[in-house]
Amino acid sequence: MTNADPRNENIVIYINGELKPRHEACISVFDSAVQGGDAVWEGLRVYRGRIAALDEHLQRLQHSAKALAFADVPSTKEVRDAIFGTLRANDMRDEAHIRLTLTRGEKVTSGMNPQFNQSGCTLIVLAEWKPPVYSNDGIHVITAATRRNTPSCLDSKIHHNNLLNNILAAIEANVAGADSAIMLDLHGFVAETNDANLFIVRDRMVSTPHTDSCLPGLTRKMILNICVEQGIPVNECNLSLTDLYTADEVFTTGTMGELTPVLEADGRIIGEGTVGEVTRRLQQMHRDFAYSHGTVVPY
Repeated sequence: MTNADPRNENIVIYINGELKPRHEACISVFDSAVQGGDAVWEGLRVYRGRIAALDEHLQRLQHSAKALAFADVPSTKEVRDAIFGTLRANDMRDEAHIRLTLTRGEKVTSGMNPQFNQSGCTLIVLAEWKPPVYSNDGIHVITAATRRNTPSCLDSKIHHNNLLNNILAAIEANVAGADSAIMLDLHGFVAETNDANLFIVRDRMVSTPHTDSCLPGLTRKMILNICVEQGIPVNECNLSLTDLYTADEVFTTGTMGELTPVLEADGRIIGEGTVGEVTRRLQQMHRDFAYSHGTVVPY
């Protein structure tokens, strides 16, 4: 993990139309994010003056808000303008990460019922100087006892802020001295890690779990598209831990970490214990793809 960049001490943060210094950026104790984690979010990365997959991220934000029946949701244009205004105010054009949060908004009284929300959503744009959180040289992972959500309980296709099971898995990784934790679904198949999607490579075939119990991540989607365009065999299928342990290569994908090689899982060395040829190639193609398909920051 990387340490906080000292430049982040002086950032300004957007909250409902206002840009506020970091230490003054606050929301109400009656906000739904505080009351019940009742919010949705997106992570965005800025590459050389472009925001990767911006339209797709904003569409997913709107879909998540709709699935949770948020009222008075800001338009996609309003959210875009807030993002661009925040980046401009912080003079950010590269090596920046944006945590975009939309909550159900402030309640008239504390409680769980959405009928207490009568003033519309709260929009937060938090942009920081932040490189990828994991090393390109690879990480070690363990399998967590905590399982990933099943759609019969809470659909992972809603990019929501209720992340306690992911946090519990991260605690397991911390206790074990690992970088991250693999989470299984209720059937024992690999779902994803606590903070990223997961891929394996065997005999140059790239495979990733179905999205039944994991987020269909946008970096994951980029990798699937790149593989198809480059003629790299790729499929979505159920993957067991044995598939993972015996793979030639394993890597994770996500906006926070980009493509991260996994060198060891539960004490098993993956492949040769080094970054694999396919992973290294996809790392570079992903950077090129994210930049070339990104939305230009308009300043």
